[in-house]
Amino acid sequence: MQKKLLDDDLKKHIDVLKNNVFHIHDKWPQFNLLLEDLFELQGIFNTDVVVACMERTLLYGGYSLFAPFFRNKNFISLDCSPESADGRKDYNRHMVDHPGFIKIPYSKRVSFEDIDLENETVDLLLIPNLVHHVKNQDSMLEQASRILKKGGLIYIFEPLVRELHQIPDDYLRYTPFGLENTLTKFGFANFDIRHTGGPFSVLSYVWIQALEYLPEEEREEVSEWFYSSELYRLHSMDQKYKQNLVRKNTSFPTAFSIKATKV
Repeated sequence: MQKKLLDDDLKKHIDVLKNNVFHIHDKWPQFNLLLEDLFELQGIFNTDVVVACMERTLLYGGYSLFAPFFRNKNFISLDCSPESADGRKDYNRHMVDHPGFIKIPYSKRVSFEDIDLENETVDLLLIPNLVHHVKNQDSMLEQASRILKKGGLIYIFEPLVRELHQIPDDYLRYTPFGLENTLTKFGFANFDIRHTGGPFSVLSYVWIQALEYLPEEEREEVSEWFYSSELYRLHSMDQKYKQNLVRKNTSFPTAFSIKATKV
């Protein structure tokens, strides 16, 4: 009975992430890959493992978005918010002010130059939707390799299509192959890469961004047209047309995830 209650709680938490934080159904469907991966990962590891997660909890009032997936394990939420986050405050707090959101505060605030964990003490390291906000990639991955046990798993989720956001703390977009190549240099191997989205989701994403550039009255009119007739049509086209029929070595995902082991 207790397990069922916990599962129900997690389901409610995931629903908050889907609907309030990531707006999977009407804005950013690519984040469904992240949530599916995390749900899968939480079922793989035993309860005695150490799971660490680099995230920006200060945006959400200091609460971890991802700790509830691993609340029956030794979970460490590493807040990696930059100094600029102190001035911005918790402007996304409204997204998690919901009774279904499980409020677990972050464990400690760290920098990418010093994660402040002992060497080889972490079994699973999560870096969800954060790498593109990191200025010093080498420091981040050196620290990741340092704290992971040999045979430990690193998981990264990254967008391929995003506007410049949280300016100026937005530095790069990796391709899956570029990130795999970089991780190899820091002692990672055995890569598992997953893609999500396609060119029609890209069109949808750009439209949603473009709407925000329109004056309010015009935005309301164009938004009504887009959301009533175009959004779901574009998403369904991605499900139907998955392959570029003209150029074989081409794809257009909106995001990807990558898992690798420390060797």
